[in-house]
Amino acid sequence: MFARKIRVEYEDNGQRHPCPMKWLDSFSMRNFTNASVFDDTLPVADGLMEIGRRVPLVELKDAMEDWFRRKSYLPKGTVLVISENEVDRTQQPRPSG
Repeated sequence: MFARKIRVEYEDNGQRHPCPMKWLDSFSMRNFTNASVFDDTLPVADGLMEIGRRVPLVELKDAMEDWFRRKSYLPKGTVLVISENEVDRTQQPRPSG
């Protein structure tokens, strides 16, 4: 289910910082969008999440940024940056045997 790994960071004055686990967990536990596609998100560490194949990155970024601003997590003048680990996204399971 969680086939993709992504980095979730915020950029402040040209420097990127991982979003704390508390923020990621808050987003994953809430139900403010009523969008079931975001149910396939799992925070694993500061700045790291695993997500399902059906989760659209642009919509995820927009929803997370909106939530983080509502909670006053993101400092003013910062932007949220989500990037997918290309190796994990394209890697296929190896056949056993």
